[in-house]
Amino acid sequence: MTRRIHALPSQLVNQIAAGEVVERPASVIKELVENSLDAAARQVDVDVLQGGVKRMRIRDDGMGIARGDLALALARHATSKVASLADLEGITSMGFRGEALPSIASVSRLTLTSREQNSDQAWQIGGEADEPQPAAHPQGTTVEVRDLFYNTPARRKFLKTEKTEFRHLEQVLRRLALARFDVGFKLAHNGRPIFSARPAASLVEREKRIAALLGQAFIDNSLRFEHEAAGLRLWGWIGLPAFSRSQADMQHFFVNGRMVRDKLVSHAIRQAYQDVLYHGRHPAFLLYLELDPRLVDVNVHPTKHEVRFREGRLVHDFLFRTLHQVLADARPEDVLPDARPPGAEAPPASSHPGGARPPARVGEKAAAYQPSFAWQSPASLGADRGQGTLPPMPAPDEAADAPPLGYALAQLHGVYILAQNQEGLVLVDMHAAHERITYERMKQAVEGQGVRSQPLLVPVSVRVSPREVELALENRDLLAELGMEVDALGKDSLVVRAMPTLLEGADAEGLMRDLLADLVTHGSSERLREAMNEVLSTMACHGSVRANRRLALEEMNALLRDIESTERSGQCNHGRPTWTRMSMAELDKLFLRGR
Repeated sequence: MTRRIHALPSQLVNQIAAGEVVERPASVIKELVENSLDAAARQVDVDVLQGGVKRMRIRDDGMGIARGDLALALARHATSKVASLADLEGITSMGFRGEALPSIASVSRLTLTSREQNSDQAWQIGGEADEPQPAAHPQGTTVEVRDLFYNTPARRKFLKTEKTEFRHLEQVLRRLALARFDVGFKLAHNGRPIFSARPAASLVEREKRIAALLGQAFIDNSLRFEHEAAGLRLWGWIGLPAFSRSQADMQHFFVNGRMVRDKLVSHAIRQAYQDVLYHGRHPAFLLYLELDPRLVDVNVHPTKHEVRFREGRLVHDFLFRTLHQVLADARPEDVLPDARPPGAEAPPASSHPGGARPPARVGEKAAAYQPSFAWQSPASLGADRGQGTLPPMPAPDEAADAPPLGYALAQLHGVYILAQNQEGLVLVDMHAAHERITYERMKQAVEGQGVRSQPLLVPVSVRVSPREVELALENRDLLAELGMEVDALGKDSLVVRAMPTLLEGADAEGLMRDLLADLVTHGSSERLREAMNEVLSTMACHGSVRANRRLALEEMNALLRDIESTERSGQCNHGRPTWTRMSMAELDKLFLRGR
């Protein structure tokens, strides 16, 4: 039997589109609130019933919709945001497809009420009315969505419990509130206020909003920074490695104000944390990337969660290097609570890409402890003790200008160093700390001398695709800098002639394939450097001070000063913390003092 081609009814077309745009109540909230933001709203109020399935009402104070445009707003592919291909190639609005309203209307009972700027009358369309009807409404727009998926029962069956659906909806609105600090947001569920976020202009107000939406712990355990280069600007807050989480549930990334999930971005951030995060843990971050809209394509998927960068490799390297440096620049004074008296002015932000506070100035007494804690044999340590090779430690009560980690008091079970700073007690895992210090110095030595290369006794041939051969040749100079010599044997074959000396005996073919996979997917690769760092990490672990080694106070203090001046010293090479602290207030609470 021959099937005739026919045009689909408009209602069915909209319902098919709704399958891509409207997954659950949270999808409706995202689309409609983004419309409010595009309408220059300064306040958005969301009120939902039964997790949004029964009713969702979104009200804003934006520019409103003219009476003559209300019916068109519910028509497919009707929008005020793009008019030409040039507009599409440089989108600055959140929405642009003209699909959201008609798609939502096709699977719910939707009412649209709006009053345009400088208009003395509001108009409403929806329900039984085919034409706009007069209504009472302030300037702005209200969209009410009732009985989601009432006419598509198969879709309704896929919805979860009211609690689960509301949790997704709330998460979306909280992310939108993180995207636009200049807009106020309110959310109510079943008549109960959930959260209210006022517009936040200053840094203090922004951090208060973040604390209300993500928790005060995020602000207390994150580094704020701002960096701009090559037409790209990245700013925001990244969580300290010690604040890592078991799930990737506190990761928020925005591109030109649009919340996105992007593999390239995720890969760059993972690489930045690679050297400091404990295995199986996930970093927390709130990051904002700004660039020319013409350099990013947001028209990849109807939900607009995915983007495609025109210069993907540039963006990846910019993200990685910026975040890597921010984490490297973190020092104990950036992590410890601010010890300034109330009302004291904060030190200026650094001009460094990290944007972190510059290292606190160390007083004369602390400056005397700058000698490095180099690896020494037990015998030489014993010979040096008590012979005045290091300055004497000042008494704790004399250390008014003590450095961030203070001065050592004692050694606990040959494993931990106990120190006193201005805030209270500092506890240091001496092996973990010395391991990081040794590791960073070894990396600096390798970078300073260059990576030594060793020719393979038998060159290794690798069969690959023609595209991978091109990528290998395009990156041959970079590979050579890292000690790997690669040539083409043919259009689908490579040969590895030399490897870094540090990677003697490594699987050259496997490493080459992994490198090429990274280049194909992300446009860059750090696998060679990571492999060499793993070797250095093992060497550092074996070359660091071991447990049960007795140290003199002078040696402990030298180790504390090295921690304060070493990159990423808050974690060992394996991501474990190297030190922690307890304030006097925490100690007093522990012993019920002052009650």
